[in-house]
Amino acid sequence: MDLQIALLLGQDGIVNGAVYGLMALALVLVFSVTRVIFIPQGEFVAFGALSMAMLQAGRVPATLWLLLALAVTVLIVEFWRWKRGAVVDWASAIAWCVVLPLAAAALVLLLKPTSMAGQTLTTLVLITPLGPLLYRLAYRPLADANVLMLLIVSVALHGVLVGLGLLFFGAEGSRTTAFSDARFDIGGIPVSGQSLVVVGVTLLLVIAMFLFFGRSMVGKALRATAINRVGARLSGIPTELSGDLSFALAALIGAVSGLLIAPLTTVYYDTGFLIGLKGFVAAIVGGLASYPLALVGALLVGQLEAFASFWASPFKEVLVFTLIIPVLWWRSLRSHHVEDEE
Repeated sequence: MDLQIALLLGQDGIVNGAVYGLMALALVLVFSVTRVIFIPQGEFVAFGALSMAMLQAGRVPATLWLLLALAVTVLIVEFWRWKRGAVVDWASAIAWCVVLPLAAAALVLLLKPTSMAGQTLTTLVLITPLGPLLYRLAYRPLADANVLMLLIVSVALHGVLVGLGLLFFGAEGSRTTAFSDARFDIGGIPVSGQSLVVVGVTLLLVIAMFLFFGRSMVGKALRATAINRVGARLSGIPTELSGDLSFALAALIGAVSGLLIAPLTTVYYDTGFLIGLKGFVAAIVGGLASYPLALVGALLVGQLEAFASFWASPFKEVLVFTLIIPVLWWRSLRSHHVEDEE
């Protein structure tokens, strides 16, 4: 290995780490607010990328039918809860179950966007509502369950979504058109415009999330829910709506990640699982609580994967996932066991 190869591998590690960083941020956000270790986070990546590929091929994304089916199901569940005397926030229910699904259907079936910007917007409108709809259907009824039960539900939901992905998109992979075809030469190292787009969009999303949680009332409400769910409820913060928003942001981040990586690599129906797992390793570095440490962990995972692919390509996945062992060992030495308060 010479310096040029090391720089090339470092560049790949930064690009991969940027995507894993987005996954880690989404996982930390969902876990902090809802205590859900969201295993299916990677499915949003695959669904976003493959939906974009179908739009560019002039076909109707199968995720539209999934979105409409989930919307109808959740609407029926909400009506059933209301009939049984439960308090239902109809404003948010209508937004997630009617407004956004109809907007997605109108974009796909009526407008049929042909521009890159239109197809990107359509994909984001298709994927983002899936998060809160899945939360309302699978997780909200178990909001008071322990973390292990929520993890079991996540594993089951992952299996269902992977099966649906195979049904919707088939076993063949797809790529999408790059957002930038530019090529640069920096210090003798070739850099693609799409790689710069990945890093740039990641930085913009990280800054946007920092401002959202630090400056907006909604972001502060989510932070309060993450710190003390009972206290937030007593203060008048609707914690169920906090779950909706956290899952919506996670779905949005997953869709953006899918759009960013689809021009760089072929995406299959189950590609998101490995990406989500590597994001989970990065989130574990941050203790599923710290956003800055999760980003540092993501860069570490990206660099380890890149250099492992050169030194020991057949074992690169093993080496990446082995990273979680020393991290957990180190954290076990620095933390005290606390019984689940639930």
